[in-house]
Order: sequence, then structure tokens, then C-alpha cells
Amino acid sequence: MRFLLLSLALLLGLPCAARAESNFTRLNPPGPHAVGLRVVEQYDFSRGYRGPTDLVTGKPVTGERARPVQTLIWYPAEPGATPAMKVADYLRLGANDDDFSLPPAERAAQAAQFVQGRVAALPPARAQAELASPMLAVRDAAAAAGQWPVVIYAPSFGAWSFENADLCEYLASQGYLVIASPSIGQASREMTSNLEGVEAQVADIRFLIGFAHGLPQADSSRVAVIGFSWGGLANVLAAAKDSRIGALVSLDGSVRYWPDLVKQAGYATPARNTAPLLYVAARPVEIEELPEGRNKATSYLNRLKYADVYRVTLYPMTHPNFSVMFDQRLRPDAQYQDYDKAELSSAYAWLETYVRRFLDAYLKGDTASRAFLDLPAASSGAPAHLLKVNASHSQGTPPTRASFAAELARRGAGHASEIYQSFKAQEPDFSLPEDELNAWGYQLMGMGDSKAAVALLRLAAELNKDSWNAFDSLGEAYANDGAKPQAVAAYRQSLVLNPKNEHAVAQLAVLGAKP
Repeated sequence: MRFLLLSLALLLGLPCAARAESNFTRLNPPGPHAVGLRVVEQYDFSRGYRGPTDLVTGKPVTGERARPVQTLIWYPAEPGATPAMKVADYLRLGANDDDFSLPPAERAAQAAQFVQGRVAALPPARAQAELASPMLAVRDAAAAAGQWPVVIYAPSFGAWSFENADLCEYLASQGYLVIASPSIGQASREMTSNLEGVEAQVADIRFLIGFAHGLPQADSSRVAVIGFSWGGLANVLAAAKDSRIGALVSLDGSVRYWPDLVKQAGYATPARNTAPLLYVAARPVEIEELPEGRNKATSYLNRLKYADVYRVTLYPMTHPNFSVMFDQRLRPDAQYQDYDKAELSSAYAWLETYVRRFLDAYLKGDTASRAFLDLPAASSGAPAHLLKVNASHSQGTPPTRASFAAELARRGAGHASEIYQSFKAQEPDFSLPEDELNAWGYQLMGMGDSKAAVALLRLAAELNKDSWNAFDSLGEAYANDGAKPQAVAAYRQSLVLNPKNEHAVAQLAVLGAKP
């Protein structure tokens, strides 16, 4: 009860007795901009969320069943006299973040209960200090003029949108528009540890990118996604689907810890993940504690050949430490082990520094920040024992359908087979399926480029020597190009493979040739 009374007192602005200090100290000064926060309760009407029956009560669901997306937007703001938010103000946003229908009184009561639950394990004086800790953002402050690069923040497994509000505020103060929503499952507040769960968060990331296009302050030509833990898997999958994502930050992301899910996704290939990546890691786990099957060969980070990849290992930090709000601020003192709270605050300051420098380098084109990322740890200015840095750079353009088309345009369609073989040597998984080449060839024919159509359909036949359809299409391309002898030969080969191919028989007759 005392914790509930304490939470209510803080929420209502009532005086409290003993005071203590917060466990987290913000060491990096904010950037040149004041920070505003806007909260938008909206729905993604393209996706369902609640089913017809409530999963807990079993009663019929009433109200909106589309996917709720509580959206927090941190932005550069005009300076003002309004007091900034406190930690308690953020925590109140965690209650009912997937239910926007509650009456105000019930919502306030559940917010107070939510806050109490977050500090129940802390001594009262410490709880008071943490809840009263000032933040940077001012609710609904006037926006500063200008357009800013967009940063989407994807929280950890089942976590709230403000779990790293300190980082989001810091980036907004440095001239970024930061947008976050909670990590919730496909059909309920509980996230699920499977492909459906992570792809629900992938879809949320993509929804927020679309939402940013309607914000006057957003420069949607420059987009990055930051993800912590589970969000650091979702953001990599999102980038594999959306090449508009120009940079990725993974805070000890699950892309390292869930290789099987990456494999299940299928589409998250190194050739499709070309966005530069900053992976900020917790201190290394002892080899005896490594889960089975986790090694250099299975590491997705080691497979990223076509992206700049920076790995920064922060030795004081364990996995939970990456959430300032729920770990460093609200963790009981007895749970601190090898490093104390001051060292954790210092490590988090360096996390902020590397994230800002990385975003400045790749979203703002800042050459000094790009040079900083390539510095060895000893030259970064950080204490020698604090961190380790590893950098690897892209090996060039990945072999994809798009780069194949670009190379054809550059060298000429007559080099199609040669280009394909070079791509295959570079990346054994590269392929151009027959149906894709066939459709591509017919598109070129329709555009009047018969030479390019012949080249692609000849490649299709070369790669699929047992396909009567590939030779039938090649015959049509040759005929369209006026190459009668080659068309006859292709149609005849199609009939060898499929004597019942009536189209080939009819076309040979048109060409005045026998089957």
C-alpha cells in the first residue's frame, strides 16, 4: 500500500518525505535543440488485432478490433518555460498502451497501478527519486522549424515504447525525429517468441515509417531504425524488406541470438541487408555459457558482406542494462554485480555517443563522425577498460536482380550469361528463377527491346535446359527479333522436350518450317 500511496503522491504532485538520488546519471549534455514529445493513439486499419472473443475473459470483444499503435514522437522543439516531463510521466504511458477506449478515471487508476508496479521492489526514498527524475522532453511543445532525419525506435520483447526514452530524447536534442511504439504480439499485448511475433513488430516499424511521411518535421528520405533486443531482430528484418531504411542500430539485438528465426524469415539474406549497421553489444558471455550452435559460422553479423558493420562491445553492460528506464533507473541496488551504477552511466553515455556519431555519419553525411567510427577503442577517448570496437566495410554491390539489371544496362544485354556467372561466383545463393526471367523477357518484348528480350530468354533456356517452356519463349523472342533460323531451332528443341507443345507446332508453321 505504501508504494501505491507514494506513486499517487508523485502523480498528483503531492510532497513526499525522504529524498534520495536516481541510480542513473545523464553524462552527455543534450544537443542544441529543446525536446518535445507528442503522443498519438492511432490504429493500423490494414491489420486486425483483437479477435471476436477476449482471450482472458472469454467474453465477446466490443469496440475497435484494428491494430492499436500507441505512437510516441520526440522532436526538436522551441525553447519554453513549461516544465519537462519526469520519469513517472513516462511510466503512466505504459498502462493500456494497446487499449485507447478506457474512460479517463479508469485510465488514471490503471496508470497509478502501473507506476506502483514498476517501483514496488525499491525502497520508498529511492522510488521517489527515480519517479521524480527530470527528463528532457516537454509534452506537446511547439516544434522547431525545419525537417529532420527520421529514427524509428523498436523496443525489446513485449516492452513499452519509452523503455529508452533517455536515448530518444538525446537524439531529438541532436536534430532527429524519433518515433516509437510498443512491442506487442500479433493478436494480443503479449509478444510471442516466433516468426509471427517478430514480423508483427516488423509491420509496426513499417507502419511508423509510413506515418512519418505525414509529419511536417520529417525528412523521410533519411530513415534509420534502432532496436533493442527483440527490436534488434525486427529492425534487421524490416530493412531486408524495405531498402528505404538507410541505417540500423542494434542494441544487443536478437539478430545475434536467434539465428534460427533469421533463417526462417528466408528473405533476410546478406544481399538484401545492405544498410550500414551499428551493433552495440553487452559484455561477452563466457564460452561455457554460450547456447548450443552459436558460433562464428552461425553469426548473422559475420555474413553481412555488403554492409558497413560496426561492433561496439561495452564491458560494463549486461543485456538488461540497455534499457535505462526499466533497468538502470528502476533496478534494485542489490542486483548490481561486477560494475556499479556510475560505470553503467558512463557506459550508456558512450552508447549514446556511438549511436549519435553513427547516425550523423550515415543520415547526415558527417565525415568527421564517419572517421570516428573507424577509430580503434584506444583512440576514441573512452576509458581503456570500457569498450572494444570492431569495424568491417562493405565488399561492394550485392548480386541481386536490381544490380543484375543495372549491370545489363551498363554492359549490354549480350553479356547476360557472363554477368550471371560472375554474380553466381560472387554469391552462390544468387539465382534468377525461370518464371522471373520469362516474365522479364516478355516485358522487354512489349517495350520493343527485342535484343534484350532474346538475351534474357536465352539465359533462361541455358539455365533450364530441360524446360520446354523456356525454349518455346526463346523461339518467340527470336521470331520477334527477325531471327528465323534461331527461332526454328528453339521451337524444335521445345518439341523435343514436349512433343505435345501445340504452340511450337503452330509457330513453326507460321515460320514455314516443319516440326
